Amino acid sequence: MAAEHELVAQPLVVTRRKRNAMAILRRKVLPRLIIYILLVLGSVAFILPFLWMLSSSLKTPGEIFIFPPKWIPSSPQWHNYPDALTIQPFGRYTINTIIVTGLSMLGTLISSSLVAYGFARIRGAGSGFLFSLVLATMMLPYQVTMIPTFIVFRMLGWVNTLKPLIVPSFFGSAFFIFLLRQFMMTVPLEMDEAAIIDGCSTFGVYWRIMLPMAKPALATVAIFAFMDGWTDLMGPLIYLNSQRLYTIALGLATFRQQFSTETPWHQLMAASIATMIPTLLVFLLAQRIFIQGIVVTGLKG
Repeated sequence: MAAEHELVAQPLVVTRRKRNAMAILRRKVLPRLIIYILLVLGSVAFILPFLWMLSSSLKTPGEIFIFPPKWIPSSPQWHNYPDALTIQPFGRYTINTIIVTGLSMLGTLISSSLVAYGFARIRGAGSGFLFSLVLATMMLPYQVTMIPTFIVFRMLGWVNTLKPLIVPSFFGSAFFIFLLRQFMMTVPLEMDEAAIIDGCSTFGVYWRIMLPMAKPALATVAIFAFMDGWTDLMGPLIYLNSQRLYTIALGLATFRQQFSTETPWHQLMAASIATMIPTLLVFLLAQRIFIQGIVVTGLKG
């Protein structure tokens, strides 16, 4: 009887295990598989234009518009890159862009972190209202302030100089102030009090305590500021008239104007790829710090 009972129980155990396995498959494996499939499809959709641009930069003019598209060039034209970068003075454009981006990034880090520290630590009458006012400026489109800002810079005699692209960054950015304040709010007040007891001033707490602890958030702001400065087109387009002051973005925008007939799209793609490399390197090298900074500033505070 015991043997017969075991024979009857074995199929029941197997059936129960199958049900448990199917339940686990439905609850965990299938949703994760769907998410992975969507991520892969989204990644392909985003990377296809870049791959097409990379492929076109190595083609001859006749291969770019053939149909059906040819992804791999029959004979890669590596000379497209030096040819494209010598048609216009991209060396000069790169120097201008490095100057604008570097100084803008420095100004943004200094001004935004100092203002964010004030909002995070210095409490007073109207501080909440002032912070709300700063955030409200994020709601204003750039097109609204573009003309008044241009008039101010024209009155200062700064048009056709790099100053309008650099000086505003030393007055802070509402988004970066908000980002850094969110992080600084997570730092315990006891650290400030301990530093003050040891004889540290308010500025000393900011410089010696807050900034070293805010490295992930500062790195995130630096990456954003670098990307904004390197890819900015509207600012140079408005304020720069002389070609010797052009940035890379403005140089690429005027690339087609050098030719009265057909645009050399293969060279335009090559120049775009070459000028995109610094931003890709910065993001890839600082990816971990960037993600850490987004997490600590976005989920806390």
